[in-house]
Amino acid sequence: MPQRIVAAVLTAAVAALSGCAATPVTVSTGAMTALGRETIHVGIAYDSAGRGDKSFNDAAGAGLDRAKKELLVEASEVTAQSESDEGRAASLRQLVQGGSNPIIAVGFLYAGAVATVAKEHPDRLFAIIDDASVTADNVVSLVFAEEEGSYLVGAAAAMASKSNHVGFIGGVQVPLIKKFEAGFRAGARSVDSGIRVDVRYLTKPPDFSGFGSPDKGKAAAAALLDAGADVIYSAAGGSGSGSFEAVAARPGAWAIGVDSDQYKTAPAAIRPRILTSMLKRVDNAVFQEIQAYIKGDRGGGLKRYDLKVDGVGYATSNPAIKKYRPQLEKARYAILGGKVQVPTS
Repeated sequence: MPQRIVAAVLTAAVAALSGCAATPVTVSTGAMTALGRETIHVGIAYDSAGRGDKSFNDAAGAGLDRAKKELLVEASEVTAQSESDEGRAASLRQLVQGGSNPIIAVGFLYAGAVATVAKEHPDRLFAIIDDASVTADNVVSLVFAEEEGSYLVGAAAAMASKSNHVGFIGGVQVPLIKKFEAGFRAGARSVDSGIRVDVRYLTKPPDFSGFGSPDKGKAAAAALLDAGADVIYSAAGGSGSGSFEAVAARPGAWAIGVDSDQYKTAPAAIRPRILTSMLKRVDNAVFQEIQAYIKGDRGGGLKRYDLKVDGVGYATSNPAIKKYRPQLEKARYAILGGKVQVPTS
């Protein structure tokens, strides 16, 4: 490649990494190698719902799309070939065979597959979202403080409720989703200590279909509404779309989304009924992990995304949330300042 083209590519990539094209930055030798001579080919393995779930997988995909645009990386994307460890391992091996490095696995269900394939390929860096059980020199765990974001939307739910009765839907009854429940419950009770919080889980392990069954989400939401809840928070992946439909059919009820700003992606008829969403910035985690790899950070470890690093939060797209924002910001600063310790169970 002619030197002027190499220089142009390097200048653009360094600008993306620094966030400012006009400000000179110092780039390490490792980063120079990655940007100037080495083609970075990222692999990402989605959970079985794949792209298009308007939630968890789409958030990861958004981070990859940003990296392709701003960091000039190439990418391959696959979806879990089956719900088994073997199927997920096959997806990871497909990315290995295609030359991907790093490889990002979306979801804790990849833990067994990542442990296996990372051992087979110590020359590749693997990152896994929502799991910290795999400890290896070539595995990075990207985890989140879901309880903190859920606390904030729990407070919003309590403020918006007219019946002093709110509901929580969890996709699968596992410790990860229990963190969402615990934070939501604590946030609601911080506003009204006597508020009723009803909880329903769609499935229990080994059945993980609760993350991709809108019909189950709709039925669970309808049951909560029938019992008197008028604000429902769904931490259920693709099943949440069903809960939105149930809420939209009930005058005066509110839905709360999860992972991404679901107000932006919901059908027009449902959008006004999504009060807010708990933002889990999987997009930031994916982008920053790719960025770290380019800069030369290629070892294993644990990275936690909480309120302090904009890893979680709440959406403000629906104008209806505006009147609650002063109190929500007070709650956010209370967490940031250590005055509130949000429970995880």
